[in-house]
Amino acid sequence: MKFSVLGAIVPEDLEQECIDTARELGAGGITVLSGRGISNTTRKTFFGLTYDGSQSVLVMVLEKGLSLEVLKAIQKILMPGEKDSQGLVFTLPLEHLGGIDMSQYEKFEQHVKDSTWE
Repeated sequence: MKFSVLGAIVPEDLEQECIDTARELGAGGITVLSGRGISNTTRKTFFGLTYDGSQSVLVMVLEKGLSLEVLKAIQKILMPGEKDSQGLVFTLPLEHLGGIDMSQYEKFEQHVKDSTWE
């Protein structure tokens, strides 16, 4: 079985929606980190102070096929329109893995079996 690391950089106000979506699709553990983004354009706010906002960084280890499903679902949340994105979601291949909970591994195996029959 092949695994991927899925990373999502999302605005804090969309964090819970992205987590709920990933969990509904089969993600088990999700690590949530706090982040602060600096975009290529500064946003001016009150009295000329700039605020780029704070983001949450979601990190998940998923079965490769499942990672693509979760990526697409989170992308829909982050890009409700065709042009403006509110965050970033990506996957990276994972070569070696240790310490995964066996119950989660069994869920991934079941997901692979179920998806091959569709």
